[in-house]
Amino acid sequence: MKVRDLMTRNVATIGPEALLKDVAAIFAERGISGLPVVDEEGHLLGVVSEADILFKERGSEDRQQGFLLWILSGGPEAEAKLAARTVREAMTSPALTIEAGRQVSEAARRMTEYGINRLPVLEGGTLVGIVTRTDLVRAFTRTDAELMREIRDDVIRHTLWISPETVTVAVSKGDVTLSGNVETKADADLMTRFSERVPGVVSVTSNLTWDFDDERLPRRSEADALGLHS
Repeated sequence: MKVRDLMTRNVATIGPEALLKDVAAIFAERGISGLPVVDEEGHLLGVVSEADILFKERGSEDRQQGFLLWILSGGPEAEAKLAARTVREAMTSPALTIEAGRQVSEAARRMTEYGINRLPVLEGGTLVGIVTRTDLVRAFTRTDAELMREIRDDVIRHTLWISPETVTVAVSKGDVTLSGNVETKADADLMTRFSERVPGVVSVTSNLTWDFDDERLPRRSEADALGLHS
């Protein structure tokens, strides 16, 4: 599943000169926790979030508690955020983003790694949507039939270029079992790993067999399978 399949396309945005007071009102009114910041031409400048506003609510307490604590909590950068009145002064820039054609598992990895709740989605450098943790959780509720279809079509056929007729995919409450015969052990390993990353999959059991054990030969990497090598 690709990010474009989950993202919200009609993205609410904010200009860099908007006041933080107004942004807080938008968050409260719409029940959202962050907005992409764009200029007049629609170019992405950064992201402003609830965290940026909450940072101001801390006031100068950290600095009052001591110089060392002030340094550890951000120093001059933190001071600038404390003094911020506009979105431009408070936003996080550059924003972490993701391309629309990337896998949902990559979006989940970035959100987890950086502790963020949303990612602006780009296509050809242009903002085309936004994907949130809620979107990723919603993907986890997909039916067994949907999971089976994605593993057979996206993983086996289109990513690994293996005929789905050679592999049996069984799914029960998100638990996947792969059976059948493939050409190499590397193919079997990649099929298992890619299936594990399909949103909604709980576990993968592999009963796959292979014709050639290629462990001592140059391995087909994940980047090769996904066409990401340069």
